Amino acid sequence: MPDSFAYPLSDFYSRAKLPLPRIEAIPAEAVPEPFRALLVHHDDMTPTLEDFHKSRIHLEILRSDRRGGYYFREVVLRLDHDEAPVEFGANKIHLGGFPEEAQELILLEQVPLGRILKDCGVQHRTEAKFFLRMEPDELIARALEAEPPVPLYGRKAIITDLQGRPLSEIVEILPPAKAN
Repeated sequence: MPDSFAYPLSDFYSRAKLPLPRIEAIPAEAVPEPFRALLVHHDDMTPTLEDFHKSRIHLEILRSDRRGGYYFREVVLRLDHDEAPVEFGANKIHLGGFPEEAQELILLEQVPLGRILKDCGVQHRTEAKFFLRMEPDELIARALEAEPPVPLYGRKAIITDLQGRPLSEIVEILPPAKAN
């Protein structure tokens, strides 16, 4: 299952003995705006979301654990200025790929990975592997303050160092667009 478009989200659901919400991989062209602009790129999500929302972001940890040299966490990224959720994420992080300072910040569980990569000067590449559409279950709907049924959009991304060694595998799901 590690090469699945839903991994590591699928790992959290499996460990919790919960059925994975209905989720499918879709082509980039099928991702509607404003989600396409936020997801279809090879940049880190934290700065992309901070630029879009014009606010810094912090973490809310839902679940986390360490297995061997890996740190898994299920999170909600929230805006600093009003606590609005801007992403639900499931992340598998290879701690040994990061310098000590970055490892410490990751394990403090306060700062999003994208900001740690930037602030610690970790040279890396982010590649969006899959684009996703899903029907949220109660957990994800509650985390993103979404009213089902509503389709949510996201992506599966891989972050590697410049030699191509994996640093992180992440599924990132965005909340529904707000009506203005």
